[in-house]
Amino acid sequence: MPLALGVEPSHYAVVSAMITPAFFLTATSSLIATCNARLSRVVDRMRADIAELRRLEHPAQARDLRVRVDQHRHRSRLVLASVRLLYGAVTAFVGTSMAIALDSVIGWHIDMFPMLLAILGVLLVFFASLCLGREARMALGMLETDLDRQLAREDVGKGASG
Repeated sequence: MPLALGVEPSHYAVVSAMITPAFFLTATSSLIATCNARLSRVVDRMRADIAELRRLEHPAQARDLRVRVDQHRHRSRLVLASVRLLYGAVTAFVGTSMAIALDSVIGWHIDMFPMLLAILGVLLVFFASLCLGREARMALGMLETDLDRQLAREDVGKGASG
């Protein structure tokens, strides 16, 4: 915490500085909750596809479902990587608060350490967001493929009856 020479911070300034990472913690916690919900949905969809795969006998349909299961697996790994990165960010932000307190106790000798922890936390959130963006793009691609497949089935059905 940069201070003017010869000025000791008040306890209130130290506590205020320690609370600042809480804003990052709140945002990160929200992302963790979102990731856990996304992971649950991906796993549920993968289990449904695996159950359907076990019932199928036609090789072409089975091949399509295997591709979807592999895509779900890749998506789940991206979400899981995001969760791990976000937990690392929570750790960095809590460490930032602790480092600010420690820095004030030892006389402001490790002032770069809290800042480095905060930067680490922000970088971890950034990388988690990139993983989530890739997963969302994959989910959209899977949705587009499912819609195209469903529309093709409907077109074939209309052609056979029309």
